[in-house]
Amino acid sequence: MNSLRSLNSYFWKYRLQIFLGLSFIVLSNFFTIFRVQYVGKSVDIIADSQSSEWSFQISKYVLIIIFSSLFAGFFTFMMRQTIIVASRKIEYELKNKIYRHYQEISLTDYKKNTIGDFMNRLSEDVVAVRMYLGPGVMYIINTVVLVFITGIYMLKTEVQLTLWALVPLPVLAYLIFKVSSVINRKSKNQQKKQSEISTLVTDSFSGIRVIKFFAKELFVDKIYKREVLSFQKGALDLAKTEAYFYTIILLILGLLNVIILYVGGIKYINGEISVGKIADFFMYINILIFPVSMVGWVTSVNQRAEASMQRINEFLNLKSEIRNQNFSTYPIKGNIEFRNVSYVYPNTGIRALDKVNFSLSAGESLAIMGKTGSGKTTLALLLSRLIEPTEGEILLDGKNLKEHNLVLYRSCLGYVPQESYLFSETVEKNIGFAVDNPSFSAVVEYAKKADVHKDIEGFTWGYQTLVGERGVALSGGQKQRICIARALIKKPSVLIFDDVLSALDTKTERKVLDNIAQEISGHTTVIITHRESTAQKADRILYLDS
Repeated sequence: MNSLRSLNSYFWKYRLQIFLGLSFIVLSNFFTIFRVQYVGKSVDIIADSQSSEWSFQISKYVLIIIFSSLFAGFFTFMMRQTIIVASRKIEYELKNKIYRHYQEISLTDYKKNTIGDFMNRLSEDVVAVRMYLGPGVMYIINTVVLVFITGIYMLKTEVQLTLWALVPLPVLAYLIFKVSSVINRKSKNQQKKQSEISTLVTDSFSGIRVIKFFAKELFVDKIYKREVLSFQKGALDLAKTEAYFYTIILLILGLLNVIILYVGGIKYINGEISVGKIADFFMYINILIFPVSMVGWVTSVNQRAEASMQRINEFLNLKSEIRNQNFSTYPIKGNIEFRNVSYVYPNTGIRALDKVNFSLSAGESLAIMGKTGSGKTTLALLLSRLIEPTEGEILLDGKNLKEHNLVLYRSCLGYVPQESYLFSETVEKNIGFAVDNPSFSAVVEYAKKADVHKDIEGFTWGYQTLVGERGVALSGGQKQRICIARALIKKPSVLIFDDVLSALDTKTERKVLDNIAQEISGHTTVIITHRESTAQKADRILYLDS
């Protein structure tokens, strides 16, 4: 279980709660077993009808049994309140750690993996790990402690009968060892299939309009059924393996009762043991049946957790090539220079840019034009430091962009991407997303500058209108203008517009440009466009040839 060793730091962090949980396990099992001997003594008193004090003795034993049961129940409750609660807290921290890492990895890593696979790590995989941290740990320790305490009382009661009862246990241990590897392999396959289904569903939901346009609902449904059927077959196969495992365990434990009945019966006939002690052994074994039978379930839980933690560790071990090494605070003027900058996409090997050189003074505007695939968007991503140059360097205010405070730089950067992305929130929250606690008046002001205010007022709920996932409820032009308002409300030092007016007609485009002309003035602005009318508004023009 090498992958699960990475959780040891969490066990150490919550060591007090786990230690208390272990103490409660010991106390709970002690009182559970402690009461059993008084059941046997009561049986012996009842069997000995000549005893004159049987009524008083049985009353005393009944009280001991009742109070022992109450203590056992109380400590069982406390055991769950410590170990299970600790596992929930670790789950909370692990989910936060994974989510933070989502923000840290580079765009390249996102392109290498599917969103469904990422989501599965945050949901299904973390839940599987939490089952190991809570019930998995609790039940296995509980079983070990219970077997140890029960073994002591059984040896005190009758040594030979105890040895007979323990004979099947090595067979049980061997079966656990053999089957656990099979469960582990099948669990890993199921986790992989679950990720594939999550990816398929995510793609289907995101591309629902395309599916409907081409009337491919039945085709997509067929693919989904095929994937789910494959997952179902794997799940049934895994469940069958686990079912055989549990059945064999219960069969072995059932044989223990037969052994006790046979060996104990012979000893009773020979006068070597009382009826009460035989009753004790039956109770000991029946107390052990449930915890020992849970060994199979715990093995399955732990194997699934190991498979899930391996996937989580693979993700957490992804190291972004873009790291912030500077945490100073200073003004960003906006002088930009590209020196022999080249970029090759690692997943395709395509050289998007080849030795690009240009400089832009603070406050100037630059229009970038070129054919499709000439690297215009790649240049914008490099300037935003979402990707790193393969060759050359990018200078900001005379210093390599890698040496700048990344958080500070991006806080001074306004970027409107080529794909107008909106969150599944209200129009107001989408426009105000770029700043902390924006006023409603500011949201309206920049909506007017982006020439989208009248459109918003026409919505039934105005600025409180929910835009739907990825802004599905809005037109392409409305989404673009809301994204422009979102970038402008930030009042950035550097503005990047990546073909953001493509969905607008010429009249609306001119109006938007006129509205934001004053806002752009004094800010370093990079405008990527295919339209000459837009490029003419810039101080300089850079043409990229593919």
